[in-house]
Order: sequence, then C-alpha cells, then structure tokens
Amino acid sequence: MRYRDVVVIGAGAAGMMCAIEAAKRGRSVAVLDHARKAGDKIRISGGGRCNFTNINCTPKNFISNNPHFCISALKRYTQHDFIKLIQQYKIDYHEKTLGQLFCDGSANQIIDMLLTEMRKYQAELYLQCSISSIKKLETGYLVEHSDGVFECQSLVIATGGKSIPKMGATGFGYDVAKQFGLGLVETRPGLVPLTFEPNMLERIKPLAGIAVDAVVSCNKTKFKEAFLFTHRGLSGPSILQISSYWREGDEITITMQPDQDIFAKLRDQKTLNGKQTVTTALSYILPKKLAQFVTADIEQSKHIADLSDKILRQVADLAQQWRIKPSGSEGYRTAEVTIGGVDTQQLDSRTMEARNVSGLYFIGEVVDVTGWLGGYNFHWAWASGWAAGQAV
Repeated sequence: MRYRDVVVIGAGAAGMMCAIEAAKRGRSVAVLDHARKAGDKIRISGGGRCNFTNINCTPKNFISNNPHFCISALKRYTQHDFIKLIQQYKIDYHEKTLGQLFCDGSANQIIDMLLTEMRKYQAELYLQCSISSIKKLETGYLVEHSDGVFECQSLVIATGGKSIPKMGATGFGYDVAKQFGLGLVETRPGLVPLTFEPNMLERIKPLAGIAVDAVVSCNKTKFKEAFLFTHRGLSGPSILQISSYWREGDEITITMQPDQDIFAKLRDQKTLNGKQTVTTALSYILPKKLAQFVTADIEQSKHIADLSDKILRQVADLAQQWRIKPSGSEGYRTAEVTIGGVDTQQLDSRTMEARNVSGLYFIGEVVDVTGWLGGYNFHWAWASGWAAGQAV
C-alpha cells in the first residue's frame, strides 16, 4: 500500500489541473485513470484544436440548479489566467466567433502542457488503472485499483459525465457520490443534435448538409448562430446550444436569416419580377432546396405577382417563425456534455469539497454545472480543478 496526500480519479482537464495546483503546494499527488492516454476529450475537442476557453466567460454562461455555485471558482481562476499559462508555453492560438479561443496547432499542445506541469511539480500519473473500491478511513480514504492500493488524505473525483461513452465515459463519479450519501441532479445529454419523428424526418432528409444563420429559441432562451440539417434531424451551434435548455415535449422556434426582412424582400421581388414563382424569389434569400421546403404548400404554377401579401406573409412566417417539436436527441453517444450531476447544494463552492464528507471533492463535468458551447465547459474544468487544488 502506498500513501499520497491526494488521489485524483480522472486524468481529464479538471483532474490534471487539480493535480498541478495541489502539487504546487507541496502535496504528494497521484492521478488515476482507466484510459490509455490522459486528456482524451481534450484531444478530440474543437476539431482537434481544442476550444480551451472563451474570452467572454462569465457565470451567466453556465446552467445549474444552483446558478450561484460556479461564481467563486470562475472569479478566482479566470479565462485570462489560463491564457497566461498558454502564453508561458508559447502555444499560439486564435479567436473564432463569439470569443472562442482555439490552438493554432493541435489540441495535443494543451495535453502536453498539462503533463509537463504535472511532471514539473512531481504529480504522478497512472493510466489503464481501474478502481475496484473506495473506502472511508478516519484519516482519509483507501482506494483499491488494478495496480494496488493508495491511501490518501484527500480524494478528488474528476471522472466527467456520461457523454461520449465510446471514449470510456461512465457514471462512475455519480456512483461515488451516491456511495457517500450525496444527492444527484437528474442527468441528461447536453450540447447534442436534436431528432424528429419519422414523417418530419422524411421531409427534411433532402436538406441534409444545408446550414443557415438563425435564431433558435425554446421557452425564454434563444441563441443566434447557424443551424444545420442532418440525416437524423438538426444540429449546428444554435441547435446544440438550445438542446441544453430543451426538454422532451418542448417546441423550438427557428428564425432563419434573422437579420433580413423576408416579407419585405418577397414584396420587392414581386415588383421587380412578378413572373417568377415564390420559390424562385425565396431562393435569393435561402438555399434553393430550403426555399422549396418552405414553399411546398404554396401553388407553384402561380407567378409571385398573383400572390397576395397575406400569402407572402405566410411564406415569410414559415421561414422566420418555424415552430417544430423535436422527438428526442441523439443522446450521450454524441452529446458534448452531461447536464446535471452531483448536487452543488452539497458542495463547498470555494473548495469543491463535500460539505458532510471531509476530504472528498468533486470537480469538472461530474458536478451539476454545465457551460454553453464555445470553450465554457473547459473553463469550468480549469476553474473547478484550480479551486480544489488550493484546498486538498
């Protein structure tokens, strides 16, 4: 049996950040993970370039049953703090839309940076290491794993959520929470494509691959970004964003080309070229196949000059007030995050420690804090890992 001050289970973004910060304070740290390599989700993120944070990151960009919980960690470890670390390692990066920051090169640069920091401060990494049991001791924890046993004073759970199971995601962290009496907020897939019932799916299948700028809303929440038709339903940034707020049975509203007055443009086309069909006129604004979809129920043999303003308004509303009820989502298989998780009411927001179980910490995606698309979830990993690292 070996002793370490801190054992971190999970070698992802949050786990490695926590290990680095704890080791900086002179704590002996072991990080355990069942994967073959550390940081697998970092490696595939952002198309392999890792959207590592967002310059606009604030607590308002996160979903939780307790929206105040994330404030402390995000204020004490900001996006600018992580950018300084990136700059120290001379990792070139660029900003895409809406404040998203990506590596110019490979996401492996971020992983290499974290592993270098771990080695620098002598935090140990054990891969392909499965956990068989965790036991509470008077002075800490006993962690039995495939390579032996660790005894530790502080135990950090950084195992993520259920999203992308083919990469090894499991509900392990939730099981640990339940073992020690912590409550869970119901989990569900987040940042995930939405699907439709067979009849609607058959109608939109010919549109697969078409992307359009839009405002997509559900209840009182809306996002202005592109959406994409797929063979299974709808995807793209605005759909992924709204999926985190959508619940089964909810209707979503899609406003295509929100910066244009489609009704006014159709009236202009009616004046300029009254002999064209309404579908042709709409094709100046939307992709041709999408224009055909929107005008499918309009008499195509008529010239636009013969259509009343009422009909033109109906066409515009179909494009800019398209109300549709998804039947479901693609689930954890493709979800970028898991919404819900360990109930934050039972964690200390400054340290991430369980209030009623001394020495037990939960960080990252396993906690009921979920960010928007665009680097926010990585920043929660850095910030929560940093916060726990100051306390373990």
